[in-house]
Amino acid sequence: MIMQALTMQLNGEEVTVQVEPSALLVEVLRDQLELTGTKVACGEGECGACTVLLDGVPVNSCLVPALKAQGREVMTVEGLAPLGELHPLQKAFVEHGAVQCGYCTPGMLMSAKAFIDHNPSPTEEEVRVAISGNLCRCTGYAKIVEAIIEAGTG
Repeated sequence: MIMQALTMQLNGEEVTVQVEPSALLVEVLRDQLELTGTKVACGEGECGACTVLLDGVPVNSCLVPALKAQGREVMTVEGLAPLGELHPLQKAFVEHGAVQCGYCTPGMLMSAKAFIDHNPSPTEEEVRVAISGNLCRCTGYAKIVEAIIEAGTG
């Protein structure tokens, strides 16, 4: 089996890992680097549970070849609270009860982070569009939207 070195900035730290050329980013993050906050659900880029930020842009890591992250910045949900202090988005999700089963939460948080980084005072409609690629089967989205709006303006 041929392996290739993948070097990337992961949650603010440079890491190098040997990967199979066909490996997907989600596989490397979860299986090799043990960052299990990134979830695997549909495996087809439809649900958003595997969303991470690649150079600040939300991507479905189940669709991204790991080697596409070569020399780039990757942020997972673990990168939101590197020192154990919850990110304002995480705090708002807890305060608003926007977490139920929690499976969609990491991907939802990453999409929301990318969005409020560029639009810190969003409208409800803007938030709904921004998270439209992230499916949640539990909350009905209202509390998630409220949490994102508060985190942006808070």
